[in-house]
Amino acid sequence: MRNLLPLILSTRLSPSLVVCAALLLAPRAFAADPNPAAVLQELKSFDSMGSVLLIAAHPDDEDTQLLTYLAHGRNYRAAYLSVTRGDGGQNVLGDQFGPELGVIRTHELLSARQLDGARQFFTRAIDFGFSKDYRQTLSVWDEQGVLSDIVRVIREFRPDVMVTRFSTIPGNTHGHHTASAVLGLHAFSLAGDPNQFPEQLKEGLTVWQPKRIFTTGFGIGMGRGGGGATTQNDSLVRVDRSGTDPVSGLTFDDLSGLSHSMHKTQGFGTFTPGRGGGRGAGQRSETLQLQAGDPASKDLMDGIDTSWNRVQGGAQIGKLADDLIANFNATDLSTNVKTLLAIKALVAKLPAGNPIVEEKRALLDKIIVECLGIQVVTTIRNAEVVPGEKMEVRASVKMSSTMPVNFLAVRYPSIGRDLRDVAIRLGSIEPTAAKISSETLPANTPISQPYWLREQGTRGMFRVDDVSLIGRPLNPPVFPVEYLFDVGGQTLVVPDEPVAENSPANRPRTIDVIPPVSLKFLSDVALFAPGSKHSIAIDVIPNRANVACTLRLAAPSGWTISPAEQTFTIATLTDRAHLTFDVTAPSKPDVANITADVQVGDAHFDNARIEIDYPHIPFILLQPKAIAKAVSLDLSIRGKTVGYITGAGDSVDAALAQMGYTVVTLKPGDITPDKLSGLDAVVVGVRAFAVRKDLAAAMPALTSFVQAGGNVIVQYERNEQGQNSISLGGYSLQLSANRVTDPNATMTFLAPDHPAVNVPNKITPDDFTGWVQERGTYFPSQWDDHFVPIFACNDTGEAPLKSSLLIAQDGKGYFVYTGLGFFRQLPAGNPGAYRLFANLVSLGK
Repeated sequence: MRNLLPLILSTRLSPSLVVCAALLLAPRAFAADPNPAAVLQELKSFDSMGSVLLIAAHPDDEDTQLLTYLAHGRNYRAAYLSVTRGDGGQNVLGDQFGPELGVIRTHELLSARQLDGARQFFTRAIDFGFSKDYRQTLSVWDEQGVLSDIVRVIREFRPDVMVTRFSTIPGNTHGHHTASAVLGLHAFSLAGDPNQFPEQLKEGLTVWQPKRIFTTGFGIGMGRGGGGATTQNDSLVRVDRSGTDPVSGLTFDDLSGLSHSMHKTQGFGTFTPGRGGGRGAGQRSETLQLQAGDPASKDLMDGIDTSWNRVQGGAQIGKLADDLIANFNATDLSTNVKTLLAIKALVAKLPAGNPIVEEKRALLDKIIVECLGIQVVTTIRNAEVVPGEKMEVRASVKMSSTMPVNFLAVRYPSIGRDLRDVAIRLGSIEPTAAKISSETLPANTPISQPYWLREQGTRGMFRVDDVSLIGRPLNPPVFPVEYLFDVGGQTLVVPDEPVAENSPANRPRTIDVIPPVSLKFLSDVALFAPGSKHSIAIDVIPNRANVACTLRLAAPSGWTISPAEQTFTIATLTDRAHLTFDVTAPSKPDVANITADVQVGDAHFDNARIEIDYPHIPFILLQPKAIAKAVSLDLSIRGKTVGYITGAGDSVDAALAQMGYTVVTLKPGDITPDKLSGLDAVVVGVRAFAVRKDLAAAMPALTSFVQAGGNVIVQYERNEQGQNSISLGGYSLQLSANRVTDPNATMTFLAPDHPAVNVPNKITPDDFTGWVQERGTYFPSQWDDHFVPIFACNDTGEAPLKSSLLIAQDGKGYFVYTGLGFFRQLPAGNPGAYRLFANLVSLGK
């Protein structure tokens, strides 16, 4: 360490660069030295040119067992293309749905890929909820748009073999599943045709024709779940996918089980290695059925050269890599560098333009860096940066081997800046080095938001204006960093991005670009009587101190807002401006978006702030446009106070408050006669019987509450964890997966004189206009005769379902069970849903 100080003191520095002696002596949190087994595995991956692309519809649809085997067992480039991000699914962890859930599930997929070794791609298609037929799915998605995206991924990734998870034959499965297979098979036939999606070729992509495409045994009815059957046994290939990962020592079954367990929002978080139960446990072979392309008799890669011989000029590269693998020195990794540099020199001579070779170049650099024991760490003080703000960037380097290496520069490509002021020769005397510089985040840097959520899309498709981002799982780094080294006359480039200094070691947080203030409407939905006026409140939350702001709200024609603007200054970070605007609704029912804009200097911002923090994925900051839904409707309520039993996650309690009710949250231990006394109704959150173990014991108290005149409204429950029925006051309901997916399905009034559709609001077919995603789900298949069915509805071509809303009177009160999607409709500001839900709470009042 003492030998390093003269170097620090004698180095000539530019004014923009300061080298910190303290940092050089104690660089931040370098990782442990690389695992030789992992380095050898990467070298084997470098040596293998085989590629396989798996296609399915959603997060958790992927065959993690197959991906694990391909990536860890055969060292292929494996990837999963999920057509959607799972936006329309359920969430057992919290109340995030829709786009927020899609972002969470994107990160869950990336966490899964870190374990099974595959890459991750997406299309722009939105998971709009369950679909019973793939043709219905394709009528909501932009079929040509999704097809274009799949072709784009094929041309970028260049798989030798494609595998669809599901069959193209419609069956008793999700329409998205079948659609993913239909589109995958179609894309297989188009990707090699230059006349198909020629705009991609103008962007620099080239056509690519995979050798063949299979469907997995799961998709042809020869594995768990089925989805169709086949008699074409001569087209089947069986792959033995058993084995053990040479790095972790886990079986492929255990490793794939850990991968699949990352889908925790779907309840797959309980897998323990060594205890069995992994996805595909007990199955040691994968059955694949050929769908198109060249036949294969023994293996999915029959007739495909997976060596470097397939690349012109690659034969010598493959030979050197083979020899190095055979003679790999795991004791002293630096002794492998000489051969690795010889391979690097050969790779450098290959023509540019082959994306697989470009990947191999980067992987080879990574292997050389690991064998040299080079590590880089780039830090900034805070993860959140405002456009135009200065950042102190610390670029630290550590090297554990004694081989001489020149640390040439740190490069910041996004601002076109190279720090070449200090050239340090690393080795046994100077094992660490650092560069600290003050860099400015460009003032035109966009506020951080997932690229697919930046613009308003359609019901079925995200809008992505920058086509180079299509297919990517996440945004590219805000502020990429490149470290340049010279080793034996060759340049190594090590990519990185800054992480916050206070990030946990296992959850590093990279840069989020934030506005100087964030906006928060105090309610996402505001209800108005037609022609009425009341205030809408909004908080302006400072992200920086001493901010002078001008805030304006805007609404469509027919709505008026006063005042036009409000100007104020926020002095400290602990302050926030709480502002109200008077909003007057039009004289007739209407639904409108109220938007906000805050001006700071010459810049305008309209961002809300949503933090999502689960331990199994990175911290997520979403910054969508701040919008409040304003709903002008005729709404009457009866009763005053409602108890709310939280379930798996919804925001119906907030909707009840907007309707004018006082809402009392009933926590475990609160469902007692004393706590229920004084309530007019109790609303039970979605899937509460699965997550609230106190509910069964509390049923006698709820029954007494109903018999005395209260109402209990139970939102949908699922048949899960052995729970195939529930009993409300002794009246049983048989749970099922029955659902109506068409949000515009006709509603037939089975009990037109029932108070649920008459008091205090007269419900008409118009109240079912504009529903989102679906009518409802998990309608009971059987129910006690005490329950009165209120509506019938059905998807096209199916028999009517009569259990979307069931009501049983017990004494002076009512038990209500509903699978109607109130938990989606109320946050969406659907007027009819509010009117109907108010009637359920008001029963008997």
